Amino acid sequence: MTGPLAGYRVIDFTNVIAGPYATMILADQGADVIKVEAPHRPDHTRHAGPGDMGMTASFVNNNRNKRSISIDVKSDEGREALKRIVATADVFIQNFRPGVVERLGIGEDDLRAVKPDLIYVSMSGWGENGPLSHKPVYDPIIQALSGLATVQAGSDEERPRLIRTILPDKLTGVTAAQAVVAALAGRAKSGEGQHVKVSMLDSIIAFLWSSDMGGQTFIGKEMSAQRAATFIDLIYETKTDYITVSTMTNVQWEAFCRTAEREHLLEDERFKTPALRDQHANERLHLIQEALLERPAKEWLVILDEAGVPCAPVLTRREMIDHPQVVASGIVVEHDHPHAGPLRQARPAARFEGTPNEIRNGAPLLGEHTYDILREVGYKDGDIGIMVAAGVLHAADEEA
Repeated sequence: MTGPLAGYRVIDFTNVIAGPYATMILADQGADVIKVEAPHRPDHTRHAGPGDMGMTASFVNNNRNKRSISIDVKSDEGREALKRIVATADVFIQNFRPGVVERLGIGEDDLRAVKPDLIYVSMSGWGENGPLSHKPVYDPIIQALSGLATVQAGSDEERPRLIRTILPDKLTGVTAAQAVVAALAGRAKSGEGQHVKVSMLDSIIAFLWSSDMGGQTFIGKEMSAQRAATFIDLIYETKTDYITVSTMTNVQWEAFCRTAEREHLLEDERFKTPALRDQHANERLHLIQEALLERPAKEWLVILDEAGVPCAPVLTRREMIDHPQVVASGIVVEHDHPHAGPLRQARPAARFEGTPNEIRNGAPLLGEHTYDILREVGYKDGDIGIMVAAGVLHAADEEA
């Protein structure tokens, strides 16, 4: 096994996107991630969207490098089997609403009894307290309540807009994965496990505060309404296609004005400094757009790049895959899945020179490793077979 987390075992008791994405990051970095699903109600994404045999795009893109065991933890035998696996693990991650795992008998206290130094991770939508804590939640709900949809609109006075990707889900996954590694580092020093709590609402509000909550940062000086600096974004039309151009510094602004044959703008008092250019952003971006309509995209990209002005084409998803920078960097990789066939995926984003990580195997079938995992914790094949026949377990490998 490769990757910096090789030798760590993570029990993944999560479903849909946020939890599975978090555990896939850990799996990509070498952890032995065991995905636990119910026999009759497996991860929702196995059947969400096109695919076959539980191999939808959503499932394969959030569950690679994992092993699968299918257990009914509502049964005494299933719960005991899960606890025997947890006793061999370092981390247990669940993303059910507060109170659910306690009712199932697999809350923190239940599992810490079999593994005292366990890192127990609870992922939720709203957090464990408050009037909404026990309510179901999906990505758009968090975008709305967190203020993200208003930020995306550009102003408090404009119609709120959703970001057209499930940012809260995925950002919560990244936050949880980083928190797991931090908790493991802490355990290496103290020898003690701990309970890590991550919510979608926490994750997004913390994310927004980095750059979008300046008007609410200084107490007593809050802005009652956040107005847009500009109603024009940085996507521009040319004679042919769309491009983006950014002129943050004085040098870049001067280079653009000269390249676009707009030298007179260098003497315009509205644009003399970065602060003034921000103050008059609408006028400045309108003038940039006016200039860019004069030439084709390919021509602009060449001359602006030569002048040192940051710019790029605006690509479709298909075009992005074939862009020379993406190809040269090897970001998108292709591999064969034994059940789903040839797949194209993004490689793990973080790369480790000393302990290289890789896509070791594709997302598993439901219960694909049930026999293997239970053998590892001392079960005999005959005992496993009895539980499979009773519906306590599901095993895609039951013929093994």
